[in-house]
Amino acid sequence: MRDSAVRVDTTSQVPPYEQIRAQLAALIRTGRLVEGERLPTVRQLAADLGLAPGTVARAYRELETADLIRTRRGAGTRVAALPSDSHTHDADQLETLARDFTSAARALGADTEDILTAVRDALDPGPAFSPAAADSEAGGPERPGAFIFDDDPSDHGFRT
Repeated sequence: MRDSAVRVDTTSQVPPYEQIRAQLAALIRTGRLVEGERLPTVRQLAADLGLAPGTVARAYRELETADLIRTRRGAGTRVAALPSDSHTHDADQLETLARDFTSAARALGADTEDILTAVRDALDPGPAFSPAAADSEAGGPERPGAFIFDDDPSDHGFRT
C-alpha cells in the first residue's frame, strides 16, 4: 500500500466526522486499506487529529453501518470485507467533496488547470508519492490533524 494521509480541515463546511468517514471509506473502497487491517482506536485517532472522541466515534459508526469496518471487543476496529456492490458511490456526496476541494483550491489562488492537474496527480500519484516526503521537500512539517498510513505491520499500518 502506498502512503496516504487522512486530514481534517476545520475550515471546511463539511463536518469533521464526515471528512473522516469519506476519506476512510475511499481508502477502503480503493483497496488502500485492506480487509482485516486494524484502524486506530477512537481515542487514538481523535488525539492524532485533535478532535473530540465523539467525532471519530460517529465516523466509525457510519462506516460500520455501511459495512466497511467491524469493531469487536478485544480485537479492535478492522476493515471489513468489501460489499459486493462496492463500486457504487454517493453522487451527492462526491459532488459536495468536489465543490469543497474546488473552493479551497481557488482560495489558494489555483485556476481551473491547476485544479485539474492536482486531481489527475491525486488519482495517479505514482510510486514515489509520499505526503510526508512532499511536506519535508516543501520545507514544512507534517500538518497537525493528520496521520499517515504505511506498510509497517508492527504499528498496525499507522504512524503519526
